Amino acid sequence: METLLFAPQIDKRFGKPTIYSRIGLKQEAIGFDPKMDLFEHVAESLETLKRLKCILIDEAHFLSKDQVKQLTKITTELKIPVLCYGLRSDFRGEPFEGSLYLLAWAEELVEIKTICHCGGKATMNLRLDKNGAPVGEGAQVQIGGNESYVSTCMKHFRLALPSFAEETEVFYENV
Repeated sequence: METLLFAPQIDKRFGKPTIYSRIGLKQEAIGFDPKMDLFEHVAESLETLKRLKCILIDEAHFLSKDQVKQLTKITTELKIPVLCYGLRSDFRGEPFEGSLYLLAWAEELVEIKTICHCGGKATMNLRLDKNGAPVGEGAQVQIGGNESYVSTCMKHFRLALPSFAEETEVFYENV
């Protein structure tokens, strides 16, 4: 099946944008940045890829709101399925823009489960510094792999980042 593969241009760890699987498979991909019009790129690709059947986007959390909207246009107007793989939230527990709109507009969601070191379901991404200590502040985007991030359950995320576990302002009044 002919598929267009996209990966973020920002990840320069391996040279050209490439999708790597955990089992060692790899495939070169088209690099996207926040300015790329994904709908236009796919529509233009149809001129040469007559049998295009699928779009796959890795690290989809790096998409912009407009790009997620373009993906909905690909599925509805071009009638090409789009598969997106990415994170729900960053190392602070905050949503990525791309993830926020993918979660809101996706027609189907399939969760790939990950396990915390305790054996529980991991839902959070904990960033580690060079000494392996948890990090709770910094830029949202920091490219890194297994050496920079660890998946944890909410309990262990809260234990590792006391700043996340602090009480937050209440936005309603008791009646």
